[in-house]
Amino acid sequence: MLHATRPDGAAAPTPLPARLAVAILPVVAASLLGGWVTRPKIPTWYAGLAKPAFTPPNAAFAPVWTLLFGLMAYALWRVLSRPAGPARARAVAAFFGQLALNVAWSFAFFGLESPGLALAVIAALLAAILATIGLFRPLDRVAAWLLAPYAAWVAYAAAVNLGVLILN
Repeated sequence: MLHATRPDGAAAPTPLPARLAVAILPVVAASLLGGWVTRPKIPTWYAGLAKPAFTPPNAAFAPVWTLLFGLMAYALWRVLSRPAGPARARAVAAFFGQLALNVAWSFAFFGLESPGLALAVIAALLAAILATIGLFRPLDRVAAWLLAPYAAWVAYAAAVNLGVLILN
C-alpha cells in the first residue's frame, strides 16, 4: 500500500522512501529499456534512414532525454507527496500508462524498425502525456508544468517520426 492514514483519518502522502522508489525506479527502468533497444540501431538502421531537415543531431538525444526523465520522476514524486485518494490514484495510473507508451515507442520505432507503428504509438503517447498533465494539475500545478517540456519534445518527435515515415 502506498499510503497510510493520519491520526485525523485523512489519507497521508506516500512515505518518503516509497515515494522515492516509486518515482525514480520505474522512470530509470523505462530510460534503460528504451536506450537498450535504441542504441544498437542508431549507427545501423537509423543512420540509413532519410530524415527531415529538422531532425535533431544524434548527440542531442541523450541530454534531452536525461533531463526529461528527471523532470518526469520529480513530477511524479511531487504528486505522490499529496494525500492519497482517487484523484491521485488516477493521476499515478495515467503517469505509468504514458511511461509504458514511451517504452513501447522505442520498441516500435527502433526494435521493430517500424516508423508507421511508432507513429500510432507516439500519437497515443502524446495524448497520454496530455491526459497525465490534466490529472496532475489539480493535485500539483508545478508537477503538471514539469511535464510540459516532455509533451513538447514528444510532439516534436512525432513530427520527426512522421517525416521519417514519409521519406522512407
